[in-house]
Amino acid sequence: MFYKQFSCLIRASILFTIGVLTSLILNLLQVQRNITIFPKGSNSNLLYTVWWVPPSCGLVAVIVGLLYPFLDEIFGEKLMHTREWSSIMRCVAVFFGINHASVKIDFANNMQFSLTLAALSVGLWWLFDRSRIGFLLGLVIAFITTLICQLLVYNGIYEYTEPDFIYVRSWLPCIFFSGAVTIGNIGRQLAMCDSEEYDKDGDD
Repeated sequence: MFYKQFSCLIRASILFTIGVLTSLILNLLQVQRNITIFPKGSNSNLLYTVWWVPPSCGLVAVIVGLLYPFLDEIFGEKLMHTREWSSIMRCVAVFFGINHASVKIDFANNMQFSLTLAALSVGLWWLFDRSRIGFLLGLVIAFITTLICQLLVYNGIYEYTEPDFIYVRSWLPCIFFSGAVTIGNIGRQLAMCDSEEYDKDGDD
C-alpha cells in the first residue's frame, strides 16, 4: 500500500514538472507571436508569463495524467498500441508540432485553420491512442479548459488578439484536446512502469 502511494506521488511530481515546462514553452510561442497578452503590471517576467500559469498547468497535467490510467482500469479499456517510451516521445513531438503550426502558419481564414488543426489533433489521437477513453476524455477536457479560458479573458485576466470565438481563438479546443491525449499517454506510460516495477518487487 505504501509503495503504491509513494509511486503515485512520484508520478504526480513528474506530471507536474512536465505540465509546468510545457506551459512555459507554449506560452512563449504565443507571446512572441503577440497572440496572448497579459495586462500591464501583472509581473509577467518568467518567460513572459504570470506566476500562476505554470503551476496551474502543472496541476492540470497531474489530474489528466492520473485520470487516464485510472479510467482505463475502471472501464477495462484495452489500448490499441503497445506502451513504449519511443512512441510517447513521438506523440510529444507531434503535439509540439501542432502548437508550432498554430502560431506560425497563416491560413486564408480562421475556419480553414481550425479545421486543419482539428484534423491534426484527431490524427494524433489515432496514431498514438485510439482508445474510447482517450478520445472522450480529450473532448471533455478541451471543452472545460476552453470554457475556463473564456471566463479568464472575460474577466480581464489576459486576452487574445483577434479573438474569433467568444473572446478566445477558435483553435484552442484542438490544442487542449491534443494536449490531453499527450499528457494522458505519458500518465499511462508512467503507470505501466510503476505496475511492472511493483510486480517485479512482488516476485522478488
